[in-house]
Amino acid sequence: MKSVLCYGDSLTWGYDPENLGRHALEDRWPSVLQRALGAGVNVIAEGLNGRTTAYDDYLADAERNGVKLLPSVLETHAPLDLVVIMLGTNDMKRGVAGTAMDAVKGMDRLVKLIRHHEWAFGYEVPDVLLVSPPAICETANAPFSAMFQGAIGESAMMASLYRDLADETGCGFYDAGSVAKTTPLDGIHLDADNTRAIGRGLEPVVRMMLGV
Repeated sequence: MKSVLCYGDSLTWGYDPENLGRHALEDRWPSVLQRALGAGVNVIAEGLNGRTTAYDDYLADAERNGVKLLPSVLETHAPLDLVVIMLGTNDMKRGVAGTAMDAVKGMDRLVKLIRHHEWAFGYEVPDVLLVSPPAICETANAPFSAMFQGAIGESAMMASLYRDLADETGCGFYDAGSVAKTTPLDGIHLDADNTRAIGRGLEPVVRMMLGV
């Protein structure tokens, strides 16, 4: 059986901006991807609200730095055939990083961690698929607007920059913004239809990379 790790933030966790909770399990994009791929593939959802690529969030109630958490996650779920990384939105927060290039540098660090991880038992290094999250949109939600002040233009550049990084590092690439849009309820999260769309959109890319 093939194993796919989905390493992400609240968009992977399934935050529901309308009900201020969590989308139903069947609506989260890793679950949609699992159903589409079938029983021969194990899709592991590893989403954490507020997770960044590689930056500390000193106001968070738990560790949010994706670089610090990734090695333990890799050990937990090994062996893996593919790691799908969809991160970068939280890098856009004021006081965390703030720019698309910061997100790209963080994603590059995550790729290097996977490639140079000391895989136990002779396990092979998994392939990596970089996913650029849907761009941040305008919102009348004052707390989120303040938190992500200046981030709309930066986030719009992420897909192009992530594509370039994928080419440079030999990773796969998928633009989640090609099938999903963030909701103006808070500017960064997804309704159920849009998170399901990411799972459906990823299926052919993941199938190709897994060879299934």
